[in-house]
Amino acid sequence: MPDRLSALMSRPLVIDARTPEVFAAGHLDGAVLATLEPIANYVVYCRSGNRSAQAVTRMREASIGNVVDSGSLENALAVVGRAIVTR
Repeated sequence: MPDRLSALMSRPLVIDARTPEVFAAGHLDGAVLATLEPIANYVVYCRSGNRSAQAVTRMREASIGNVVDSGSLENALAVVGRAIVTR
């Protein structure tokens, strides 16, 4: 486990929680914008729906935006209509 933790910390996911306007004015390279404002909508999915349900429960407990559990990848495709990529 220590090796895995070291690997994660060497390339962490950097989340910028500022507004989109402030993010656009300048942010860290590779940072992901994850505004927690109520105007944000989140669709969460996984393979079977189990992990997405757990994630949505935690997000709702943390009062994070408008969260939808779409369950599987196929259901998420129907909800958001985006292409499935394999790279």
